[in-house]
Amino acid sequence: MSTQSALLKVMSDAARKAARGLNRDFGELAELQVSRKGAADYVSAADLKAEETIFESLTKARPGYSFLGEERGLIAGTDKTHTWIVDPLDGTTNFLHAIPHFAINIALQREGAVVAAVTYNPVTNELFWAEKGKGCFVNDKRLRVAARQRMDEAVLGTGIPFLGHGQHARFLKELHQVSQRVAGVRRFGAAALDLAYVAAGRLDGFWERDLSSWDMAAGLLLVTEAGGKVTTIEGGDDILDTGSICAANLDLHPLILDRLRAAT
Repeated sequence: MSTQSALLKVMSDAARKAARGLNRDFGELAELQVSRKGAADYVSAADLKAEETIFESLTKARPGYSFLGEERGLIAGTDKTHTWIVDPLDGTTNFLHAIPHFAINIALQREGAVVAAVTYNPVTNELFWAEKGKGCFVNDKRLRVAARQRMDEAVLGTGIPFLGHGQHARFLKELHQVSQRVAGVRRFGAAALDLAYVAAGRLDGFWERDLSSWDMAAGLLLVTEAGGKVTTIEGGDDILDTGSICAANLDLHPLILDRLRAAT
């Protein structure tokens, strides 16, 4: 059954509302490519505007919930058990370069556990959503992680550390260990969508380090509710605190972890 609960409807509506502004801004970006500063400033304005829209929608629907956003940090609410975790634009560099692969990420954390998630790509109009214990969907279609069991048939997603971000040497060792054993490695530039793609069975697995909680919170639930397994790269469950993540189906997950451990 793919009928959204009242809670998920609130989250989906907030994402779609913010998406209208992002789609408008995305359409203007081609004009801005000439001025590097102009385009970058435009993106930060788009980011802030999208987060403002989401903040207003969620706060109106659930007053008192805390709000953790990429742009505004943590705003403590009167209800200490609930926190929205929001990335208004995951895949900013893609957005800036007019590459149509970015997402709005909204997760709800209840007493430390993620219980509801929405990841929305405004360009493809794909809304990935999940609620704890109720499965994972894209629009109205139920999702399951891929059933592949062999590394040599698997396509994995990852993120490459960029300038001033993360450890390149460690990443290259990990890529060396993984890439020679799989059918392919992809780097799409939006961790939120990578995790949604694992949930949808489009990617067989995903790993990355140095992520923020708002990059991963929604995807963590999407993958779990689609029947997959998500841990840190070390195999632990403190994913949101460490910023390291490995997601896959139950068969491939330990095999990917083995390869990543071999890189250390």
